[in-house]
Amino acid sequence: MGLDPFLLALLEDPVDHGPLVYVEGRDVLYNPRRRLAYEVRDSIPVLLPDEVRAVDEVEHQALVDDPTARLTGTDPTPTTPT
Repeated sequence: MGLDPFLLALLEDPVDHGPLVYVEGRDVLYNPRRRLAYEVRDSIPVLLPDEVRAVDEVEHQALVDDPTARLTGTDPTPTTPT
């Protein structure tokens, strides 16, 4: 089960305050700038600096290439022209 689109629009890295990449297929929120992954447990993002894990080059490439990856911090509702 994925994260709510509204929640994804609000999420950011707790340390550098930049957007994260949500990789639904792996249940992680990934910060490619810092190469750190935050777990998602039971649809709850665990954005604690003490629980983050480092990602090596191979996993980094797998995360950014994953077809289920999407950027957080974007508006989930499409805008319609007026």
